[in-house]
Amino acid sequence: MAASVLGIVGGSGFYSLPGLQNANWRHVESPFGKPSDDILFADIDGLPVRFLPRHGRGHKVPPSAINYRANIDALKRTGVTDLVSVSACGSLREEFAPGHFVLVDQFIDRTFAREKSFFGPGLVAHVSVADPVSPLLVDAVEAAAKMEGLPYTRGGTYLVMEGPQFSTRAESNLYRSWGCDVIGMTNMPEAKLAREAEICYATVAMVTDFDCWHEEHADVDVAGIVAVMKANTEKAQRLVARLAREFPRQHPPCPIGSDRALDVALITAPEARDAALLARLDAVAGRVLKG
Repeated sequence: MAASVLGIVGGSGFYSLPGLQNANWRHVESPFGKPSDDILFADIDGLPVRFLPRHGRGHKVPPSAINYRANIDALKRTGVTDLVSVSACGSLREEFAPGHFVLVDQFIDRTFAREKSFFGPGLVAHVSVADPVSPLLVDAVEAAAKMEGLPYTRGGTYLVMEGPQFSTRAESNLYRSWGCDVIGMTNMPEAKLAREAEICYATVAMVTDFDCWHEEHADVDVAGIVAVMKANTEKAQRLVARLAREFPRQHPPCPIGSDRALDVALITAPEARDAALLARLDAVAGRVLKG
């Protein structure tokens, strides 16, 4: 088994991690462009941790302008084996009130203006995202949430919208009719790219509002979200610290094959593969390309 390296992608309001040892920010180059920010290299009780603020420190990058490929590629280059997305979201269910955490297990991707794959002309690949989160990683996150006494629900569907505008009321009610539980703007194509990079992935969706469907609550706005985010961030920081302290130091094989997703994904014949694309994929697909 490989040594575990825990990656954390921090969403809105989550721009730093306290209580770290040997912490230092480092620029990581990616052939897919510029990541959202430098990556924080640190340790928690001897576990290597890598932290990337998805929107950059100070929240400079809107959802559609995030270079998701560069972010995932850069994290892969730092050795990340397991990646937890900590994301602010709106609730589409009465029982998921602001302050509640949802450990998502499914996504519906409604984004349309983003690069969604590392592969393309010159090397075609098709990975399975039928089960987009890695169950052992979710087990670890759930255990940490229990130990910290956080309000959470395991399981739920995250509707990923393009943004940056919030939903219309008709859209919000449509997504509720589909059985979606939370709504946000950032976990796709992030989860798909993590699968292509063979990184185990899980999402902690932190509810900040009721979107705009709820008749007894004000329509969503930034001021209200920021107020809830402050409390959510403190909980999320406790969750991450506990997760890291209890995390297995050796990365166990993923039971759904998240960490070997490329074994049966590449379809382009070796002699037909584009050399320039292969060079860009040295981190993401190096395990299978070298083999």
